[in-house]
Amino acid sequence: MPTELKQRFIERGSHKDKGLAVFTSGGDSQGMNAAVRACVRMAIYLGCKAYFIREGYQGMVDGGDNIVEANWASVSSIIHRGGTVIGSARCADFRERAGRLKAACNLIQRGISNLVVIGGDGSLTGANLFRQEWSSLLDELLQTGKITQEQRHKFDVLHIVGMVGSIDNDFCGTDMTIGTDSALHRIIEAIDAIVSTAYSHQRTFIMEVMGRHCGYLGIAAALASEADFMFIPECPAAINWPDKLCKKLLQVRMQSLFTLK
Repeated sequence: MPTELKQRFIERGSHKDKGLAVFTSGGDSQGMNAAVRACVRMAIYLGCKAYFIREGYQGMVDGGDNIVEANWASVSSIIHRGGTVIGSARCADFRERAGRLKAACNLIQRGISNLVVIGGDGSLTGANLFRQEWSSLLDELLQTGKITQEQRHKFDVLHIVGMVGSIDNDFCGTDMTIGTDSALHRIIEAIDAIVSTAYSHQRTFIMEVMGRHCGYLGIAAALASEADFMFIPECPAAINWPDKLCKKLLQVRMQSLFTLK
């Protein structure tokens, strides 16, 4: 095997007994369960101790039964389910240093220094702040006697992998975020269901889709459904768009009447 491939190859059991926890945070999106399943089973394959953190950052701060060890069977029959089976919640406590200190203590007590964060912009921003403060948090825990010097040395670095769970597809450097494709499918299904009524009554329907400040779902849905007009944040509508829309509607109405005759 070439040297480059050897370096990229991950040997089974190479991370034996290392703790890795996965959690979902913020809004849920289709595909999160598949991501959780993949993370847990790859961790087990590599020899890690895999953990669920239930209810996102709130579960990390509260600790206790919210942080549970996962096994191969724990993620069976979840790949097809929507939302997230391990729960998600907003957490005001984690925004404060005191909350992050509790979270760090709970992770250390379970031997976890590797995290997989599945969430949106706010979740990943919080994870990055947690990583930056990790060293100082451990120093504070050591000074207060909540962890030992051995634990301080063993878990001195927090490794984080961020997986973007957002239907908006608005994260730079990611071709397709978790949930985007499923959201687009749902939009097209809704449009297909209502378009018959629009044709039957010669009416125009305005469909509003989610996407926050990103117009990906809007433009993709407009192209797929052959919409006549599209309004997205990246491309504000022209001032005279009402006149253009009325002209288009009149044109369609006249074509329809001509066909009926």
